[in-house]
This record gives sequence, C-alpha cells and structure tokens, in this order.
Amino acid sequence: MTEEKNKRGQQHGKQQQSVPPTEEYAETVLDVRRVAKVIKGGRRFAFSALVVVGDRNGNIGVALGKSREVASAIAKALRRARKSMFPVPLYKTTIPYTVTGKFGSSEVLIRSASKGTGVIAGGAVRAVMDALGVKDVLAKSVGASNPQNVVKATVNALKKLKSAQQLASMRGKTLKDLFGVKNVAA
Repeated sequence: MTEEKNKRGQQHGKQQQSVPPTEEYAETVLDVRRVAKVIKGGRRFAFSALVVVGDRNGNIGVALGKSREVASAIAKALRRARKSMFPVPLYKTTIPYTVTGKFGSSEVLIRSASKGTGVIAGGAVRAVMDALGVKDVLAKSVGASNPQNVVKATVNALKKLKSAQQLASMRGKTLKDLFGVKNVAA
C-alpha cells in the first residue's frame, strides 16, 4: 500500500513540476463570469475565468478555466494558458507588419508603430500586447466588444505573423534577396 502512495505522490509531483514557475510570466485575468444553473433546491453558481500569460519576450498563451470557485477557475486558466503558449515574431519593440484577426463578430486590426508610440489599444488587446512584450503598437477593435471574442481575434491575428526568415523560405529566397541588405534583424 505504501508503494502505491509513493508512486502516486511521485506522479503527482511530476505534474506539478511540469508547469513553469509563475515569477517569470506576466499573468493577467481579463474576464471572470458567473453562471447559474437552476436546480431543484435553487441556483448553483459556477465561474469562468479568461486569462492571458506571456513572458514579455514574444511568447503568449490565452486560456479559459471553469470551476465552482473563482480562485480555482483562475488557477485552471493559468495552467492551461502556460501550456498553450506560442511564439510570436517581433521586430524590435513592435510587430513586423499590419495584421487583422477575426473571431465571431469581433475583428481586431493591429498595426506596427514607430518607437516611442506606446501601446495604443483598448482593454483586452492592451493586456495581450503587454504580456507579449510589445511596447509600440496601434490596435483597433471593431464589432462586438466581448472580451473573450476580442482576445481570440487578437490571438488569430498574432498567429498570422511570420518572421523574415519564414517569409524568405516560403518564397524560396534568401534574406539578402528579399530585402537587398546583408544584415536584417529577424
């Protein structure tokens, strides 16, 4: 019986260690919703939390967690967001070029900006850009302002971005052929 407990404890410990420490990530809770299920004895409440996690160095993850308590919903969302992180190519302190993303009836336009412009974006898009590490960007959200749809539209836009190396290889050229210079920052 003690061997089974030790095995379980070791497996559980491994699961806990697989999630990186939170100190190096920027974590933002964007939206917490309360939903009610009507049952025989009254209402049963549950919560859903939308969270964005980023390392402020070009990696970002977004997730939704659901639970009966707010704290455990946020913890679930943070764990899922860290697991679902993906890299976004950046150019200095901004994004390489203008992209648009759409999800549901929300549409987000993200434009690169010159140094010193700052993050000109509203609510949910601003939180995503801060977690990503973008310091200069212009963003406009059109359509529905539901935070979940706006964040998902922003993520869709960011997933469309390609680095200079990826663009060159897609076209079958070198960076020198593509830009006409020897040293290009990726």
